[in-house]
Amino acid sequence: MDNAKINAELECIRKGFPWLDIVAPATPERGIEVLSPEEAARAEAYADSADVAGRCKFVPASGAASRMFKDIFAGAEEENDAVRKLAAELENFAFYDPAVFGKAPYDPQATARKLLLDEGLGYGKKPKGVLRFHRYPEEVRTAIAEHFVEGQAYMKNADGSVKLIVTISPEHRELFEAAVAEIKQKYEERYGVRYEVEFTYQDKATDTVAATPEGKVFLKDDGTPLFRPAGHGALIHNLDKVEEELVSIKNIDNVCVERMQPATYKWKKVLMGRALELRDRIFDYLLTFDQLTELRKNLSDFLFIPGNNVYQDDPFATPECQELCNEVEVFLRDELCIEMPPARDCRDRAEALIAKLNRPIRVCGMVKNEGEPGGGPFIIKAKDGSTSLQILESVQINPDDPSAVAALKGATHFNPVDLVCCLRNYRGEKFNLLEHVDEETGFISSKSYEGRPLKALELPGLWNGSMSDWNTLFVEVPAETFNPVKTVLDLLRPAHR
Repeated sequence: MDNAKINAELECIRKGFPWLDIVAPATPERGIEVLSPEEAARAEAYADSADVAGRCKFVPASGAASRMFKDIFAGAEEENDAVRKLAAELENFAFYDPAVFGKAPYDPQATARKLLLDEGLGYGKKPKGVLRFHRYPEEVRTAIAEHFVEGQAYMKNADGSVKLIVTISPEHRELFEAAVAEIKQKYEERYGVRYEVEFTYQDKATDTVAATPEGKVFLKDDGTPLFRPAGHGALIHNLDKVEEELVSIKNIDNVCVERMQPATYKWKKVLMGRALELRDRIFDYLLTFDQLTELRKNLSDFLFIPGNNVYQDDPFATPECQELCNEVEVFLRDELCIEMPPARDCRDRAEALIAKLNRPIRVCGMVKNEGEPGGGPFIIKAKDGSTSLQILESVQINPDDPSAVAALKGATHFNPVDLVCCLRNYRGEKFNLLEHVDEETGFISSKSYEGRPLKALELPGLWNGSMSDWNTLFVEVPAETFNPVKTVLDLLRPAHR
């Protein structure tokens, strides 16, 4: 037990985290790109033609599907509308099996128990990724199977491989391995690809100590502290180990039936294309900075003054370098909503711009907000005085700040966890992603353990604070690319039938 770690986490829980300085919501007027059909087609083509040091699909899939069945669990104890709907529509679900459920009419509570408990399908303890989501004439597909189908359509590497990195809980590994074994060879033959699947766990070292409502260590019945997984923000450690340059991130439950997938394919390629266009423009700027400053340094070797540890001729003060700085400032402001604070001198200005450019890149799909849950896009002012695009959860917005509340109400879009990331710098080296986390963007949530209330420390979210110090672009994508299964009854929506 690391007492220093425990004490530091308890202090975070007691103090909380500082509210972020919201400048404005990101909207199509400023902060969210709305592409014309021609611009989208150009980005899609760029995704196919650009050189990339490997592509992979990163799928967060940890945890059991217990929240998906919350209302069904309740209905198994006392009949409610959810279990009545389940029973009435039972034969329309992909998991329907007459050997398990029998024949109509179906008793609502008995149906719920057969769905959830080990006497039936045991879905109450299984992860979403292995549940039967969709029925086709020739087969039934799990959620992970639909990610296999998606992957071959837009994440295929030049050698014909499709790599999936799936974050799971250790206790679910056998279930996932069985689900993959059932489809891997069949889909490789069907789609003419080779699947490489890697399962990865959330590092237990990232678990955080739970606290009582009073801010003291929460002790289990055996007297030992309770540690909890610290939210999806811990997955930045898993993402940091990815070797491929271009990574698509999408949650396990955000899938749809194959006839509706072409929209997903198209817009995933659009996001990839915009990420690669952005990457290549940033790389050009950084290489030009290198060329200008190295040339001037080489010339200045002849002007070195003994006893004076500076060059007589500052490589950052040349007209060429300052003209480049002007262009980069306009690019950062217009494309990425980054306003730079005043610089002390030419060197300070150039080095600040180089530092802003030389960061991981993420392009995030944004859907018009029509009531679905999700983090919101905002323009934020950082401690260094610069602004940037960020995704915030509602718990990160100060309810007592009228301007913050106004910004929240003015938001037009949300992020459905639809991201494309570029993880290498302009020299081809992997970024250390842990160096780009804003540790002050975690948050405290209220949970319970065996009926006892507690406070939980959530690490900066994977697509929130863990990516705070990334170059970020928001792009509007159509609502049909977002088809989450948050409750089992969502599987009755058109996207899943």
